[in-house]
Parts: sequence; C-alpha cells; structure tokens
Amino acid sequence: MKKILLAAAVVAVAATAVVPAASAAPAAGGLKWGPCPAGAFPTPDLECTTLPVPLDYRDPGGRKIDIAVSRLPSKHPEKRRGVLFTNPGGPGVEGLDYPQLLAIPSLPAPLPQSVRDQYDVIGFDPRGIGHSAPVTCDLTPEQQAVGNLPYPENPADVVEQAQISKAVARQCATSSTGWMLPHVTTANTARDMDRIREALGEPTLSYLGASYGTYLGAVYTTMFPRNGDKIVLDSNLGPGGYDIDAMHAFSRGLQDRFPDFAKFAAAHPEYGLGTTPAQVTAKFFELAARLEKAPVAGIDGSAFRGLAFSYSYGDAQFPDLAAAWQALDKGETPKLTGEITENMLAARLAVVCTDSRWPRSLASYQADVAIDRIRYPMLGAATANISACAYWQTPATEPKVRITGNGPSNVLLVQNQRDPGTPLVNARKLRAAFGNRARMVTADEGGHGVYVVAGNQCANTAVTNFLVTGERPARDTFCAAETH
Repeated sequence: MKKILLAAAVVAVAATAVVPAASAAPAAGGLKWGPCPAGAFPTPDLECTTLPVPLDYRDPGGRKIDIAVSRLPSKHPEKRRGVLFTNPGGPGVEGLDYPQLLAIPSLPAPLPQSVRDQYDVIGFDPRGIGHSAPVTCDLTPEQQAVGNLPYPENPADVVEQAQISKAVARQCATSSTGWMLPHVTTANTARDMDRIREALGEPTLSYLGASYGTYLGAVYTTMFPRNGDKIVLDSNLGPGGYDIDAMHAFSRGLQDRFPDFAKFAAAHPEYGLGTTPAQVTAKFFELAARLEKAPVAGIDGSAFRGLAFSYSYGDAQFPDLAAAWQALDKGETPKLTGEITENMLAARLAVVCTDSRWPRSLASYQADVAIDRIRYPMLGAATANISACAYWQTPATEPKVRITGNGPSNVLLVQNQRDPGTPLVNARKLRAAFGNRARMVTADEGGHGVYVVAGNQCANTAVTNFLVTGERPARDTFCAAETH
C-alpha cells in the first residue's frame, strides 16, 4: 500500500537555457487510422495510429521510436476549427484514451459538444509511456511499493532512502531501455507533438493540458510559439516543471487543501474522526504516529500520509478517504482504489530526473527534511526526501527550456485556489513567466483539476469560450466558489 499516489516525491534544481531549434519534419499526411490497441478505452469513435519520430532530434535521420496517437474526430466538418491536442498529466500517465475520457457523461462538466464540434481531439502516449516505446527500470514489487518516498523521521532514514535511490538509479541506467533515458524529456515530447501536428497536415494546434500537461504545454508553446492556436493550461506547475519548487510545493498543497477535508469529516460524525476541523486535524497526526509504530494491512505512517494527499485531489474522494481513516482507526483493512504500474514509475523517473539537475549532497536533503518537517508537518519530510534523481546516471543531452513571454498572447491558465498537487503559489510563477502572453482564471475551489473535472461554471465557461470563440478574458479573473 505504500504505492499510494504521491504525485512525484522527488526534489530538483531548475536549470535555464536557450530554446533549441526545431528539426526538419516529415511531409504532412500519411497517417493511417484504425482500431486502438487492446486495453484502450472502448469507444466506436476513437481512432488510433502510430508515428515514427527521431529518438534524438539532433540526429533526425537516426534511430526512430513509434508514438501512439489517437483521434476523436469532429462530426461536423463545417464547424471544424482544427485539432485540439490533450495531455492528462503525469509524467508517466498514458494519454491515448484521454480524448474519449474527457467526453464521458459522468464528469461534472464533460467536454462540451461545441468544443468537440470544432476540433478533432487528439491524444497520445508520450515517449517512454504506454504504447510509445515504454521504458522500464526493472523495479521489484518492493521498490515499487516505496516508489513514492517515505516520510523520514530522522537523518538516518534519509541515509536509508539514499541506498534505495542509488539502486533504482543504477537499474534504470542498466535496464533494457537505458539507451532511451537521455532522450525522454519534456522538450523531446514537445517536438513529438509538433511532428504529429505536421503529420496531421495542420498549420497550428490548440492544446488542453492538465497538471504535468501544463508544463508540457508551456514548453511546447515556448519552443514553437507560432505553431499554437489556443493554449489552455489547467492546474499549473511552475515554470521549472517538476523541479525542487514543485516537489516541496506538494507539502504546501496538502496544507492548503486539508481544511476542506477536515470540514467535510467534521460535518459527518458517522466516520468518527471528530466533530470539528481541529479534531479531524488532530486525528491525522494521531493515526500517522500510530500506524508508523503498528501498520495496518501494510499501511504505515508514510503510506497514510500519501493516502491523505492522493485522496485530496477531488471532493468526490472525501467519503472514500474518511472511510479509509475509519477502517484504519479500527485496525481494519480499508477499501482503496488505484494501481500504479512499473512503467508509470519508470517513465515518471525518466522525465523528472532527466528534465532537471538534482542536488547530490546527502546533507542537503537531510537539512531540507528537517526544515520541511516543521514547515509542513503533514507531508513535508516526505517530499523533501532523497530520490533516484540524486544519483541519475543518464543526464539530458541539452539544457532545460526556459519559459518566457516571447510569443503571441494565446495562453489561458485556469487554477483552483486550494490545489494539493499544483498549488496556486507555483501557478502564479508560471503566469508571471508568460507575462502578457497569458491570462489566468482562478477559482475559489479545492482539488486538482478545473476544466471538465471540477464543474465551476464560471471557470469552465471561460475555457470553453476561449476554445470555441477565441475570446480570452481581458485580464486575470477570479471565480467565486459554487455549490456542486
């Protein structure tokens, strides 16, 4: 159970660089659409294909890898504006099914028909993930179980995690896909997107990216500013992507978000977690300490903290989180959902560790752990802990892309105030980096994800209007909380 999703418990240092030039791309056309691979979301409308792209864009004629691409075509060609590329986040998350998932009726506000009419909605598995040349680190079940960093209680725990991290870094480098790792970067995925655009025969693309997808979109529109039509970034990382700020910010995010859950649990005394938010908060620390000494069903204090983080992503998960706490409090096995594959963890490491330069000093991690344990007591020591990135053996072949305001004013950021995974503090940094290229819509909501996911009508309307009519708010906008 330690593989409760902790959205990336690694620490990085951001690097900046000039934007590398794009390589020559193949002639448009030639994609042959057909059925999607086995296991993809079942739908009669979603079509799939593959596109060969260079492994190393410095050598466009060299080794190729195949990128899996999907399309949910517009059924109204007379209304069609172009293509809308999508990315659900990650890194390490497949995106082939995402166009169809965005349209399912059970979402609070599924992708509007007006958007689907105007665009062919495009999904793809980023390089290294799913059906696009998947990478592996040969992680054992035990290594996967601690893939989300544990909560260290003292400096010795950081030393212990360092030994685990060294082994994982070595396995990644020596695995059967170790040759790919220097090229599994956000910048190369952005280049893959532009190759897909050209293969589709489109002069520009629009984009809807969530979570890590905001960084991918920011990198794409920085590298290819004239190739983007409408760029929507939902639940935003800072301009450094998954760097040290993002990792430490997870703890800030949980601290910002937890009061929403505490209020929910206090209003539902049947869970037995307390009748006031203060009592629910005290219960968190009580259970974390108790489980650290006596785990229940394999869930120790570290996994319990990760559980609180991952189940704070949406209000709809609050009942499941409260029920899990109730079961653990009684010494019973909770009912939990979600599974993380070896490829998800390996691909996440590949992107996060290769994108950024990482501190290598063990003492620096020990110091950060001590500081963040006090500053953000719910999760801080975990997200400041050392990871395989500190010992990464396959650095990127180029510097990191620096997000700037150079380019057309065609970017719309949308953000919840109390987002645990991509807190508002870093979204504002990305907004500042874009300057006048961007506008930001901030909703007085909690949780991870705004458009389609959260159902705030004010924020959703702003995004839909931008995608359909091209009209963007004249200035940054605030949307009041709504009852769902």
